[in-house]
Amino acid sequence: MSRIGKAPVAIPDGVTCTLNGSTLTVKGPKGELKQSFDSAITVVIDKDAAELRVERPSDKPEHRALHGLSRALIANMVEGVVNGYERKLEIVGVGYRAAMNGSSVQLQVGHSHPVIMEPPAGITFVVDGTTNIIVSGIDKQAVGQAAARIRSIRKPEPYKGKGIRYAGEQVRRKEGKSGGKK
Repeated sequence: MSRIGKAPVAIPDGVTCTLNGSTLTVKGPKGELKQSFDSAITVVIDKDAAELRVERPSDKPEHRALHGLSRALIANMVEGVVNGYERKLEIVGVGYRAAMNGSSVQLQVGHSHPVIMEPPAGITFVVDGTTNIIVSGIDKQAVGQAAARIRSIRKPEPYKGKGIRYAGEQVRRKEGKSGGKK
């Protein structure tokens, strides 16, 4: 058995889970998420123990992989509707800054023009100061994707370290030209 897949997912108070075929809907205080699962995977909702269990039909490698994946996705859905997720980004560089423009974020990161990023559905952007961006929402995958799209506008470069990076990300620095003798 998968160590991740066999662990039950606790359903906190205020969260309701409904199963319609192979589609699971999780509703909580912050919102609602839906996810479809492979037909080979069985999701069992135990109302008495307030938990969800994921079961697989066999020990085939594809069933084993789907077992742990499905359980992790369900746990992320429950966590998202209860607490939500956020990713923090830092902007490093002279003259590099971010500002809110309505619900979107406007970035000035060395391009000839400011770059405006619109938030996807269910995602919110917050600019803290001029060099910190917080991406938040209830869907872990959507939050990570939105943060990655912002980071891809100007990835940190290895010589001076300028660019947009995740909070706490270590950027490997390279040594510049040595200017040796000719």
